[in-house]
Order: sequence, then C-alpha cells, then structure tokens
Amino acid sequence: MPIKYPLALFLLFTTKILCAAELINLSANDLSNELHSNALVIDIRTPEEWQQTGVIPGSHPIMFFDKNGKSDAEQWLTAVKQLQTSPDQEIILVCRSGGRSGKVGHYLTDQLNMSHVSHLASGISSWLKEKRPTQKMCSPTQTC
Repeated sequence: MPIKYPLALFLLFTTKILCAAELINLSANDLSNELHSNALVIDIRTPEEWQQTGVIPGSHPIMFFDKNGKSDAEQWLTAVKQLQTSPDQEIILVCRSGGRSGKVGHYLTDQLNMSHVSHLASGISSWLKEKRPTQKMCSPTQTC
C-alpha cells in the first residue's frame, strides 16, 4: 500500500507541469505571420516610446510599466480583456527589446496561468531592424 502515495504525488505534480501555461517567444517574422490571425497584439511600452518609433500596425498600445517602472496590473488586464474577442484569444506582447514583454508574459502565464500568450522576443527593435512597417502614434496635443 505505501506505493500508492508516491504514485499519487507523482501524478499530481506531473499533471500540474503538463497543464502549466508557457510563454512563447516570437521573431519579427513569426509576428508578421500572426498579424493576419485573430491574435491580439498589445504594445506595452510608454507613450513616449510609441511616439518615438510608432507601433506595429494593428497593435493596441496599452502601457504596462510607467517610466518609473511601476504598474497597475489589474487596470492593464481590464483594458486587455475589453479588447479580447474570447478568453482563449492569443495575446502577443511587444516592448522595445523583449525584456518587459517577457516579464509581463511570464506574469500572465506563471502567475495567472493564462495560455496562448506570446511576445516579440527581441521587441520592436527587431521589427524596425527588419524594416517592417509601423504606424505613427500621436499624443492628444500633437497633430499628425
């Protein structure tokens, strides 16, 4: 009978591992292909960064970290959920170099156990390096 308990523990932990959500790293080419799917692309950079480089066409600029590195994850998630067409819609995160989007992606997958989360692994920098298109973002006081 003592064998049942280790087997039960093994099954309990392996099931959790097999069901755990995982963040997917995308290249600029991968993201380009995904833009034609139903994926929700979220640019988490700051408004100053959006103005500086523009944003990927079809993406939604929703800042996660402010310029001081602070965030309101609950408010951000509310904004994202309003854009989602379904709870299992793929979310693709974009930042400047992949660091912040990786952190937010791991928060979504590891802490909230959300599946279907990806990020542009090298950020918009890789997108721009490959001379892919962006669209201009203007502030409310700026004329485009």
